Amino acid sequence: MKIVLIGYMGSGKSSVGKKLAAVLGIPFKDMDDEIEKQEGISIPKIFLEKGEIYFRKVEIEVLKNILSKSEGFVLATGGGTPCYADSMNFLVKQKDVVSVYLKTPIDVLTTRLFSEKENRPLLAHLKTEDNLNDFIRKHLFERGYFYNQAALTVENGGESVNETVEKIILKLF
Repeated sequence: MKIVLIGYMGSGKSSVGKKLAAVLGIPFKDMDDEIEKQEGISIPKIFLEKGEIYFRKVEIEVLKNILSKSEGFVLATGGGTPCYADSMNFLVKQKDVVSVYLKTPIDVLTTRLFSEKENRPLLAHLKTEDNLNDFIRKHLFERGYFYNQAALTVENGGESVNETVEKIILKLF
C-alpha cells in the first residue's frame, strides 16, 4: 500500500508519516528530502536561486518518480504538492495510492509555524502571528479544493502524533 499524506505545512505530515510507516512496517519517504537529494541543495536555496516555478516542476517530477515504485511506503508531501501541475488529479488516479488529508485548524497551524517561519520560504516575510494567520486562512481557502479530494480526511488539531496515526489506521483498515 502507498499512503500519501497531504495537508498544509505544519499539519504534521512528516512526524505522522514517520510514525505511521513504523507502525505499518513500510518505508517512509519525505518529498522535501527527495527533492533536496535530487537537486543537491536545500528547499529554501532552490526557492532563492531558482524560484518557485522551477521548484514546482521538480516537485511533480519527483512525485511521479516516487509513485512509480512498486513497493509500499508512506509519503509526506509538501504543503503545495497537490495544488500544482495537476498533481492531485494524478494522485487520485493511481490505483494503489491512498491519499490522506491531515486537516489542521488554522490557529494550530499559526502557532506551529510562527516559530519556524524563517525556514519556510513562503512564510519568511510575515512579521506577526496575525499576518501569518491571515496568510494561512487565504492559502487554505485556495488549496482546500485540492486537499478535499483526498480519499481520507483526518482531523488533527490537538492530538498527539500517536493519536493521529491511530485515526489514520482506523480509517484505512
